Amino acid sequence: MGFDLVCLGEPMLEFNQQPALLDGSRLYLAGHGGDASNLAIAAARQGVSVAMATALGADPAGDSFLALWAREGVDASTVRRDPSRPTAVYFVRHVAAGHEFEFHRTGSAASAYGPGDLPAQVLAESRMICASGISLGISASAADAVLEAIGIARAHGARIAIDTNYRPRLWPAPRAAAVIHTAAAMAEIVLPTLDDAVALTGLAEPHAILDFYLRLGARLVALKLGPAGAWVATPERRAAVSAHPCEVVDATGAGDAFGGALLARLLFGDEPEQAARYAACAAALSTEGYGAVAPIPRAEAVLAALRQRAAA
Repeated sequence: MGFDLVCLGEPMLEFNQQPALLDGSRLYLAGHGGDASNLAIAAARQGVSVAMATALGADPAGDSFLALWAREGVDASTVRRDPSRPTAVYFVRHVAAGHEFEFHRTGSAASAYGPGDLPAQVLAESRMICASGISLGISASAADAVLEAIGIARAHGARIAIDTNYRPRLWPAPRAAAVIHTAAAMAEIVLPTLDDAVALTGLAEPHAILDFYLRLGARLVALKLGPAGAWVATPERRAAVSAHPCEVVDATGAGDAFGGALLARLLFGDEPEQAARYAACAAALSTEGYGAVAPIPRAEAVLAALRQRAAA
């Protein structure tokens, strides 16, 4: 059975810091995260069929992900359960400069995922697959799985998307650049953020970054600039996409919301600039609540916000 989109990567149970109580103590809101899962849910909420390819611990955190994906319509029929390894966890704290993360992922079930765990038939029958720098960086076996998945999907005509999503705590920039850019060179769609691109390419000017990834072979590059919006480029043209107005509460997962919405709209047949404007609106709306998943908007909310802005 094939899907519109298959996402490869590590799910992580999230604990998101809430505003201080009167006595100064802090509560943490339990939720779900991990870039691949966030992106999968964002795409599913826009109306495309999505599956996850990953592993979970045989633990309550893993159970909660299966329940989440069932609610969201994300297929988990090929997700492997590992009784010897945990589901990863992370904490989000909100500070003056934005948000900071504390990860507990060493030895996780997803980090032990390898090429032999891939759902080869699902990959061969699906329209698009997406992985990220985190999917590649959590372990050597996980990187091998992503590259093998790309090979299977490409051989059967699927579209490949790579989100650079570089995490310095996982690996040094030179090694990350070598592996991420190997995957990006096999992708049709590349989704870097500006900070990632500076670290991985040594370039700082947006047009130079767009040119770098186009030269690798991408047919579409969407450079995410956070509050400044995005640039979207193809070999033929490029355009700036302004950020959608919003009241930011928590930007955790906004880039994943952008990626999931963008890929969904491309799968529906939108032109790149049109898809990027839709994705920028989805990303903005996702910042108006706490957590990586709960605030991700559904298609009707994104379309209503775009109509409201057009009428203003």
